[in-house]
Amino acid sequence: MAQLYFYYSAMNAGKSTNLLQSAYNYRERGMEVSLYTAAIDDRFGVGKISSRIGLAADANLFDSKTDFWVEIHSQLETSKVDCILMDEAQFLSRSQVKQLARIADQLNIPVLCYGLRSDFLGEPFEGSKYLLTWADKLSEIKTVCHCGRKATMVLRVDESGQAVKDGEQIEIGGDSRYVSVCRKHYYSEISE
Repeated sequence: MAQLYFYYSAMNAGKSTNLLQSAYNYRERGMEVSLYTAAIDDRFGVGKISSRIGLAADANLFDSKTDFWVEIHSQLETSKVDCILMDEAQFLSRSQVKQLARIADQLNIPVLCYGLRSDFLGEPFEGSKYLLTWADKLSEIKTVCHCGRKATMVLRVDESGQAVKDGEQIEIGGDSRYVSVCRKHYYSEISE
């Protein structure tokens, strides 16, 4: 029986690396994977999933209009799909998470989603909220705060490295804009 998985973490924990390793493992066994990434995130090129350690793969794009039930049915008309791997899953909508659960339940295709649990204000992303609620399996990918404790939160920082305390939920950026920290250091930075 296929399941819906959610692998979550703070920034820079290796989510994309894990996703690409999973894709490699499926393909090594002769299986077909369908990779997706958010159209909004083009830091490494349009339709690319890239990790900081240099791994990369082409991927289908999704945005707020993507209907995964229709997309996967269309793919199944011309090829098999043994697994769906979803990068930047925090950007999914409630209805898209429901579509992915339906794919796992009714089409018996495993769906592995990788994303952030919360934003720079400590609030859940819509996709993450519903994945945390509806996924069959939850798995935290751990990373480390500068103090050595487990990093569970993400700070958005300005050009001088100071914590940003307001703004739009989504602002694409990497190491220069976001820092993963433990809860203690998150609240000490946000409270100042």
